Amino acid sequence: MISVEHITRRYGSFEAVSDLSFEVERGEVVGFLGLNGAGKTTTMRMLTGYLPPTSGSIQIAGFDVLKQSLEVRRRLGYLAEGVPLYKEHRVIEMLTFQGRLFGMGRKQIQNRAHEVLERVGLDGRARSLIGSLSKGMRQRVGIAVALLPAPEVLILDEPTSGLDPVQRMGVRELIIELAAERTVMISSHILPEIEAVCGRLIILHKGRKVADGTKEGLLLADGGSQLLVRLDARKMDLDTVRKLLVRRVPRAETSVEKHGGELVATIKSTEDPSELVGMLAAERGWILHQLAWREASLEALFGRLATGVAEGEKVTA
Repeated sequence: MISVEHITRRYGSFEAVSDLSFEVERGEVVGFLGLNGAGKTTTMRMLTGYLPPTSGSIQIAGFDVLKQSLEVRRRLGYLAEGVPLYKEHRVIEMLTFQGRLFGMGRKQIQNRAHEVLERVGLDGRARSLIGSLSKGMRQRVGIAVALLPAPEVLILDEPTSGLDPVQRMGVRELIIELAAERTVMISSHILPEIEAVCGRLIILHKGRKVADGTKEGLLLADGGSQLLVRLDARKMDLDTVRKLLVRRVPRAETSVEKHGGELVATIKSTEDPSELVGMLAAERGWILHQLAWREASLEALFGRLATGVAEGEKVTA
């Protein structure tokens, strides 16, 4: 449904997006994550045809975004960051104006406007001035505009930005409903928003893709939850230590290596086995240098990749 091949966007010597490629299948809900300035909005603008890539190509529903832009726009709903609406328009006037831009007939606009306003929970506010609505309601009007042409693909750029917690929850629930019927891409720097809605995540850092996959797959590729054990290696046999650890924590993946004067064991487990390993060390008289449990979390992975702690690191699942 969405095909992006090696797109780059430059502003002079600055690369906002660099050699970015990915595919989104029909019915997928994909979250675009990154800190402010990571290249999310620039990518969204290129996907929707508002901004041409410096190089590379994009296809939406089999149509080239630049060469067949009208065909693409007929199949695409776009909520831009900041929700650009005319505040002096009434809600129904905004939808009518947008419907004409889409080339829809008067009767079609009437019917469709009623449907989308009911869908976003604004069927009683059709005659309200947009400028009189709360920010959360204006966000819903923006989603109604994006839904007006009954798009196959829905692209939402920071859809909950600036909303209070209650408004954010309402918009999130609406997006979950909409995502059941179409291909959706959502950009955000708010991790819980993406986790709640999206089955797949793409993380950007400085315009480059540094992670792509499901939450579970990314955490597994990153090593998952694991216990690091460092032991004094004097008078210690590596194979014996490994066998004892496997016996004490049988449902885990255990590896042991020797580094200088230490034996370093890594135990990958869904539950923290620190207490079990500590008891084993006490029983055997092992000298422990370190016993550190690392809980796998998307927040930790996102924080490390999105802030560039490990420059050049990439995780794909």
